Amino acid sequence: MTSRRTAVSALATGVLLLLVAAAVVARSSAVPRPAAEPVGATGAATGTVPDDPLAATITAAQRRLTDLPGDWRTWAELGGAYVEQARITADPSYYAKAEGALRRSLELRPEGNDLALARTGALANARHDFAAAADAAQRALAVDPYDAVAWGVLTDARTQLGDYPGATEALDRMLTLQPGVASFTRAAYDAELHGRGADARAALEQALDRATGPSDTAFVRTWLGMLALSTGDLDAAERHFAAGSAAAPGSAEPVLGRARVLAAREQHGAAVEAYRSVVAARPLPEHLVEFGEYLLHLGRDAEAAEQFALVGTVRQLFDAGGVRDDLGTALFEADHGDPAAAVAAAEREFAVRQSIDAHDALAWALHSAGRDGEALEHARAATALGGRNATFVYHRGAIEAALGRTEEARASLAEALEVNRSFSPLHAPRAEQLLDSLGGPP
Repeated sequence: MTSRRTAVSALATGVLLLLVAAAVVARSSAVPRPAAEPVGATGAATGTVPDDPLAATITAAQRRLTDLPGDWRTWAELGGAYVEQARITADPSYYAKAEGALRRSLELRPEGNDLALARTGALANARHDFAAAADAAQRALAVDPYDAVAWGVLTDARTQLGDYPGATEALDRMLTLQPGVASFTRAAYDAELHGRGADARAALEQALDRATGPSDTAFVRTWLGMLALSTGDLDAAERHFAAGSAAAPGSAEPVLGRARVLAAREQHGAAVEAYRSVVAARPLPEHLVEFGEYLLHLGRDAEAAEQFALVGTVRQLFDAGGVRDDLGTALFEADHGDPAAAVAAAEREFAVRQSIDAHDALAWALHSAGRDGEALEHARAATALGGRNATFVYHRGAIEAALGRTEEARASLAEALEVNRSFSPLHAPRAEQLLDSLGGPP
């Protein structure tokens, strides 16, 4: 296990770099761009309707800046576009480009530049520096309190920091200023976090009504599918994922959803192929881990180890791009590596944000280290907001079982499986086995 964590082979490194390069080149295979923040209308300067509007925006901005290097606004728009391109392509090298462009915009216009400040906040969110993101968004709003993009950045940052009332407040301002796909998808997430599934679906339906292009349509359809999947409604999930793929053929996220549906239906051959296409298009750590865990579930341990070996390499690439991922590291180490490393990573994450995700990661890391008495407090906090996250509830149930709190554990494990019986290829079967060993549902 230690050698897998610390010594990734040269072959694995080469394979991963090829995957990342392929994702950068084949943008048509990337996940659809979520709505979200406009990067400026610079792309209109080309006078064409490109297949890749974001790439066209970047090209047009670069051309404009060749002629007008002092255009602070275009520098800011270019920085925002680079942030989005990093997300789409899973290529973290765009973050350094974004940072340079945004810094140049602020050098050219150090005062009153809410455009660059808001996008600096988006960059910080992408790098998981949520405190810096909140600060940048608030500085942008001090310049222009009607900047909907800045309110969206602040919503995201406060959510990830665990300031849920503050996030809802910021979201309400964004919805008032810009009731579109970006704000309604955020509203759906806010509702889901608080356990209001019907409100989440209604918000996504409003987002779908306002989608203006195939990427936005695919994104919203995919989210609707994931929402259905989170409650075990495989038929509805499949319909939404199919619609997402039809809207933006080759996009990775609807394919990921389809892979999960196929796995839940035990159509293993098709599921493996779908997962392979996802990690080829977007070799993100979470995708590699999920595919690896599915392979473990199938008893294909050697293939799973290959996926897990790539996780460390891709994290090195993202780390070079300034992206922190202590939360992902904590969960991975808790399940597949070193419990002490899991606890250290989870404690680093919790020191900078106290979100439900950070509580859950710390709870699970402590559980892996045999420190269940400490873990229970965090497991309870992770499930206290109102949302019904089956993984979080399972974690709580496993910790309760380890502490001998049998009745509580039975209730928690039964709840996790009631929410979604196929919530994880690795942990759902373990939840069933543990519940059976405790005497079944209460």
